[in-house]
Amino acid sequence: MVPIRSRILVSLVVGITSGLLCFSLMRRLGLGAGDFTWSLHLAEGLLHHQNPYDTPLEQYPITAALFALPFVKLPHEIAAGIFYGISSGLLAFGLVREGYHRLLIFLAYPYWIGLLYVQWSPIVAAAAFFPYLLPLTMAKPQVGLPVFLARFSIRGWLLCAVVAVVSLLVLPGWPLLWLRQAHNYHYFVALTVLPGPLILLALLQYRDRDAMLLLATSCMPQRWFFDAFILWLIPKTRREILITVFFSWCAGIWRWYHPPQSFDEVGRWIVLSIYLPMLAIVLSRKYSLKRKSAEGADGSL
Repeated sequence: MVPIRSRILVSLVVGITSGLLCFSLMRRLGLGAGDFTWSLHLAEGLLHHQNPYDTPLEQYPITAALFALPFVKLPHEIAAGIFYGISSGLLAFGLVREGYHRLLIFLAYPYWIGLLYVQWSPIVAAAAFFPYLLPLTMAKPQVGLPVFLARFSIRGWLLCAVVAVVSLLVLPGWPLLWLRQAHNYHYFVALTVLPGPLILLALLQYRDRDAMLLLATSCMPQRWFFDAFILWLIPKTRREILITVFFSWCAGIWRWYHPPQSFDEVGRWIVLSIYLPMLAIVLSRKYSLKRKSAEGADGSL
């Protein structure tokens, strides 16, 4: 077990570094707050008592606005840096509890493309370690729901219920307003994109919550590589993490030179480079357990 002081120090270093890098990129590229801009737009609409869904491009639920409220008054680049820094720091704090090697997931391509777009995926992944953060999975449900289901807790569920009630009090009709935007959301579903049906093999490990995380994520509508970052909650050893990081960058580099022509093509590459390596890890655990059991039986004889 890593000492709490070391965990705090590591999380501060990761948070500050990622936050400064995000801020620098947003300012240099003139991207404002990236995709986090849409959460800020929702929050601004609430503060000014205006319809936050005044554009077809607004596709986040009001719950995202509630969490974005503390950042509304900040310049967008600074808001992006602080948000991504906090997200990364909290994730690092949870990861280090199980060993420093788990920080290697920050090398994954989806994390870096998520930084460039200022995504919710890192803080949603962090919620897997802390029940009190589970309400954050409601900010982006198509990414958060698999984490919520795989890391379900009574405390987390109660807090999510409180956030849901507050959101309805703030804007009672928001679920209908949000659902009307759904047809503007372009996506793929990993399970339905060949060779995505192979992910169903995860059912062989139905008692493993990592297998269920993989399967649940494959059923969710997703848009780009950053949505799959939550799957790095699955690899636990240094070898597992490095293998999955390697394959993620293979797809990322390929994408730069061969831009996908459709979301199904995006999904196919993500299935091949992220989902199937994660599936191999989940299934390999089953056979390694069988081998250890067999070795134990032989030893007892």
